Amino acid sequence: MHIGHEKGVVYSTTMESWDTAVDRLLDVTTLRALLKGQGHVLIKPNLVEAIEPPVTTPVALVEKLISWLKTAAPKATIFVGEGTGSIDYSTAHCFDKLGYTSMAARCGVELVDLNSLPSIRKRLSECHRWPEMYLPELLDEVFLLSVPVLKAHSLAGVTLTMKNMMGCAPPTHYQKGGCWGKSAFHSRIQEAVFDLNRYRTPDFTLLDATIGMSRAHLWGPHCQPAVGLLAASADPVAIDSYGCSLLKRSWRDIGHIAMADGVLGCAEPLQIVKL
Repeated sequence: MHIGHEKGVVYSTTMESWDTAVDRLLDVTTLRALLKGQGHVLIKPNLVEAIEPPVTTPVALVEKLISWLKTAAPKATIFVGEGTGSIDYSTAHCFDKLGYTSMAARCGVELVDLNSLPSIRKRLSECHRWPEMYLPELLDEVFLLSVPVLKAHSLAGVTLTMKNMMGCAPPTHYQKGGCWGKSAFHSRIQEAVFDLNRYRTPDFTLLDATIGMSRAHLWGPHCQPAVGLLAASADPVAIDSYGCSLLKRSWRDIGHIAMADGVLGCAEPLQIVKL
């Protein structure tokens, strides 16, 4: 992790266009400094299923982020990686339907299916839900930049940057019946998400809070009015705490955030830098 003096700090800006908002936001964060010396950057959007935004991360946001990264870290190799939760189709189908395949060709970046990459077994004795875990080996070799969407979740309460990491879990190990490729996480979901992030949590997060889903992650009403913000942080707990406030929920009621507070980052107090 690269939190350092940025613990508890969240940057936030209003959204007019991806071009202006992303530049204004990221130019004042520590992301440029964090990328120094990084050889590989993995952008991890939320493409849980092949459903249009705001259920999933807008391809235009990721395309603008890639443009910014090419200026900030010109020597780094950029990947866009996801592992869909669907058992009816592959991640490649999500990439195709949501515009990521054509975007990657335009930008000259590689798309990777995290569901099918070689994985390695990891062990952490302090983890009770996942005392051992299988994750793609690639995650050990990249700077991990999470780009989640602001959404409530029917089981976990919210799905923000820490829960976005569930896309990294390979279905060969975590599809345990049911109709979802990561169904093992449904058992003790709060502990499951927390433990996952103890193995690997994002190095930096760019949160799409332009619209927001107020009740669930795949269906239901959008936030009214639309939230209209982009936010960023090097602290995964801080950005998730901030996301909870935008959804009018308390982070203390979200088990994986409450467990991560003081361990993986800081949920409170927050320093919100508004631009």
